[in-house]
Amino acid sequence: MAELDRLDAACRAEPDDIDRQIRLWQAVARLDQWVFVDRGTPGSPRPYAIAAGPGHMLCVYSTPQRARAGALAGGLVAEDASVPMFSVPLPEAIEWALSLGERGVVGVTLDYPQLGAWCPLPNLERLKSARSASAPE
Repeated sequence: MAELDRLDAACRAEPDDIDRQIRLWQAVARLDQWVFVDRGTPGSPRPYAIAAGPGHMLCVYSTPQRARAGALAGGLVAEDASVPMFSVPLPEAIEWALSLGERGVVGVTLDYPQLGAWCPLPNLERLKSARSASAPE
């Protein structure tokens, strides 16, 4: 989490520096799993997404703690309630997020609202390819 926070702060300090944004999202793609707040039912999970200017943004969390904080900040659950969530391992999480483009998702946002950096879906394909290329054989 500290690395993501540091990379996000670097992006905020220089918002036009694309290399900083790439480094942040490469770190996100190296996580073991992505965590999602579940807005569906036990038999049919549905990840939390927010409406944004370009379309729906899938909320991806780096940890269950960040997912809980996001759910509380978004008013999705009461302070004393448990937060339904699920995780998807990487790289499968990237593939799954890409498939949600068919349902109107245009990007993902990281640890919203704590960080809130976002990545358009087409760029996730590049992250998936970069992760595959750097994976040990």
